[in-house]
Amino acid sequence: MKKLTLFLCILLVFLSSLSWAKDFGIILDQNPVLGGAGKEEPDFEYTGLFIPRFSTLIGDSGELYVSAGFRAESLDKEWIFVPELLRTELTWRFDSGQLVIGRMQYSDPLTFIADGLFDGARFSLDTTMGTFSAGAWYTGLLYNKRINITMTPEELEANNASTDYKDFYNTYFAPRRILTALDWEHPSVAELLKINFSLLSQFDTSSAELHSQYAVLKLSLPLKDFVFDLGGCLELIEEKDQELGIGLAGEAGVSWMPPTSFEDQLSFLGRFSSGVIGGNRVTAFQPLVTKSHGEVLQARLSGMSMLSLDYIARLHRTFSAGLTSSYFIRSDLGTFQGYGSEDGYFLGNEFSGRLLWSPSSDIQLNLGGGVFLPSLGNVAPDAQAVWRVELNAIISLY
Repeated sequence: MKKLTLFLCILLVFLSSLSWAKDFGIILDQNPVLGGAGKEEPDFEYTGLFIPRFSTLIGDSGELYVSAGFRAESLDKEWIFVPELLRTELTWRFDSGQLVIGRMQYSDPLTFIADGLFDGARFSLDTTMGTFSAGAWYTGLLYNKRINITMTPEELEANNASTDYKDFYNTYFAPRRILTALDWEHPSVAELLKINFSLLSQFDTSSAELHSQYAVLKLSLPLKDFVFDLGGCLELIEEKDQELGIGLAGEAGVSWMPPTSFEDQLSFLGRFSSGVIGGNRVTAFQPLVTKSHGEVLQARLSGMSMLSLDYIARLHRTFSAGLTSSYFIRSDLGTFQGYGSEDGYFLGNEFSGRLLWSPSSDIQLNLGGGVFLPSLGNVAPDAQAVWRVELNAIISLY
């Protein structure tokens, strides 16, 4: 553990001292959270990140970017300090595309299947038919809470546990999986329709042997003051000693920019994921990365559907405000067990709001809060309301 921290410090100091260094800076990311249920004593959580970063140009076509994070977490009145290597990549550009190698950001077209940092390489080629790309990545060297892979009960249990320096290997690193992707993106078919299509595969290299493949399509159609989005995913799930399963997911949305004197947007989003259907092979949708849905409920999109209405307005050059209402529906009676009930499909409604102040590009303050009301559903109508307030402050130092 100490060796890893020392290595990251030496690497960043060394790179920043080179004569060809171009840019070196520090980002401070602070995130205190207060939340609870009903009149119970609230829980306090805190996450702070100290992120040194370095970037430089290499020749006429290359660029190197290195960043590391030193994380401090307070959870259940216990402090944890965790180092991690963040986005660190070498990019080589040429006339018709680029090659990226290292720890990079990747996201599928729907952003809830595989979204985050991954270790590997990606090659992109720009053509008159759009941009084609191919990538391959490994997840076993990532910090588990950064990537959030919880495809099996064992992975979920390990992800919820705190990092133990006495058992660093088993408590720090993410599950060992290999992700591959073939992507095609066209920004304007017939000068109107944007298309994103991807074929993804993830292979489990541990003893769990849970593999899955995804065919993903998303369409975006801008039309005057509106933007219409439609996307879907077909998943094949291969689990040890089980029949081939089929998972389904999709989303539909529309955004409208009203003709007001200030910048604002009203949008609707509906997301669906399949649950277990007895008597056939349709089962609960299994994304590679667990992405929370809802500011308060923070539900995993597996056997879950969500309807969301959002309004955001830029009231001043430095100030924006937004309101969101989201309703959650279970796709089956067994996949989501957040309230331990096997009755009812309607979980309830969440109301949340946020204030964003950014006086300059180097400072950003984001205050958000909300409440989830199970009383507006039939799964646990007598359960207490759950609330959450969160402040996120990001400061860039150069």
